[in-house]
Amino acid sequence: MATPTPARSLPAMGDPFHLSLLRTPRGRFRVSLPPGGEFLLGTPEPLSRPGAAGQSFCIPITEMVGVQLGGSGSSPTVEGNQFTVFFVQREKRQRWSLGSLEFTVAPGSGLAPRWVDALQRSIQLHGVTRPRKLLVFVNPVGGRCRAGEIYRDRVAGLFALAGIQTEVIETQRPHEARELILQQDLGDLDGLVCVGGDGTFNELMHALISRTQRKAGIPEDNPAAPLLPPRLRIGIIPAGSTDCICFATVGTNDPVTSALHIIIGDSQPLDVCSVHHHERLLRYAVSLVGYGFYGDVVSDSERHRWMGPMRYDFSGFKAVLCNRSYEGTVEFLTAGGTEANPRDQTRCRAGCLVCSESSHQLLGGSEEEKLPQQESTGAAVSEWQREQGRFLAINLTCMSSACPKSPDGLSPSAHLADGTADLILVRECSALGFLRHLSRHMDHRDQFDLPFVSVHRVRALRFTPKQLEGSEERERPGCRGWKGLLQGLCWGEQPLSSWSCDGETLPHADISVRVHGQLIHLFARGIEQKMGLV
Repeated sequence: MATPTPARSLPAMGDPFHLSLLRTPRGRFRVSLPPGGEFLLGTPEPLSRPGAAGQSFCIPITEMVGVQLGGSGSSPTVEGNQFTVFFVQREKRQRWSLGSLEFTVAPGSGLAPRWVDALQRSIQLHGVTRPRKLLVFVNPVGGRCRAGEIYRDRVAGLFALAGIQTEVIETQRPHEARELILQQDLGDLDGLVCVGGDGTFNELMHALISRTQRKAGIPEDNPAAPLLPPRLRIGIIPAGSTDCICFATVGTNDPVTSALHIIIGDSQPLDVCSVHHHERLLRYAVSLVGYGFYGDVVSDSERHRWMGPMRYDFSGFKAVLCNRSYEGTVEFLTAGGTEANPRDQTRCRAGCLVCSESSHQLLGGSEEEKLPQQESTGAAVSEWQREQGRFLAINLTCMSSACPKSPDGLSPSAHLADGTADLILVRECSALGFLRHLSRHMDHRDQFDLPFVSVHRVRALRFTPKQLEGSEERERPGCRGWKGLLQGLCWGEQPLSSWSCDGETLPHADISVRVHGQLIHLFARGIEQKMGLV
């Protein structure tokens, strides 16, 4: 609510305070830009008219997309008695839209261009994190093959309105974006944007991390090497099959919402897992590193790409019926501390205190430097543990991995940027029992409150599978009576599963994983706690 101020005309430029009586579609308002220029305030005039008190507005300059002379439906003009302010407007379910408010000044007053200039200078002053030049990669074959249309119809105009210079590349072949990022001069860019799904984002992320390490002379194949965070942020315009990473960091898979987060320069740090096979880097991951069920689903779904996004449901159905488990040894370095509890019912949201504390530790260099010491000394705050047996699923995630089908995700209390990952171990059980575990991902019940499920907050992981060479196929719980049905779907006992790393199948089953705290930054702010309308 704006505080009423005695009306006066707009002072000369350079005065720290601007105030005018302006007309809007809502009526006449006393509009002011107070000292510091952090908010554009409006109070109805006269304040005594019915309902006037509830019509005041306050538009944060940090959430102002742009300002132009003329009306919202017209092209910018040089002269005239109107100007329009465009800003972020919050909708339901974490969605943002482009709001606009037209102002009309007194004819011949010359106030319109002066207001535009004052607001543009305030945007520049308070928008130091806003991107000015972006390299945009559009994946035309991702998801439902609508990435190009989504960018042209819903995003490009917003970037132009905000004055962002863009270079748009529509990729024509696999790994084209990676090659360009590794070879091209990126010195004048403020960020990269991918228009596609999780696979497109992963290609940009891998290339950007690799480029940064190569320039710094850091060997990526060394599992113990501390990695250097890239300078550039990555923006995600969702246009893929799942868009899990966008959903978990923004709260919705809406292209306009993501574009507005990019425009206002939001920055969300993100933990990244490096996955190695001995002394060789296999991949980086931010969402899910999964063995067993999810590995089988991703591997099988590649045989049915012609089905589109439905292939994941089909392969998931097969994997549940087959109910395969795999034997091996899981070793993990616990995060330690009373606050490191993946079942504490907290949620990582915008301004998360847990992630902020981790930021302070990383600034002091403690996160990367402490890990080797903890491994060698077995300090009380963090120690290596081991579990052996047969597992239906081994899942490691640096975030909740929420998506529209699973609003709480694989681990609802996982944090985006605390330097840890949540390890979920699902031991051998009946197909019905595992189905109960999966169903709880979709109905807000505790998916960990089952006797065959355990969850740990960790900083590192090692997995060694046990080969089942020469062993006889044995009947597992839940398979009795299903053999006729399963014969056409399952391939019999398999000694090894595959690791799925953010949707990509890895060639090795024995791997080591390490969490790198806040290695990359996205144009996002995390999921907001509360929503309101301007």
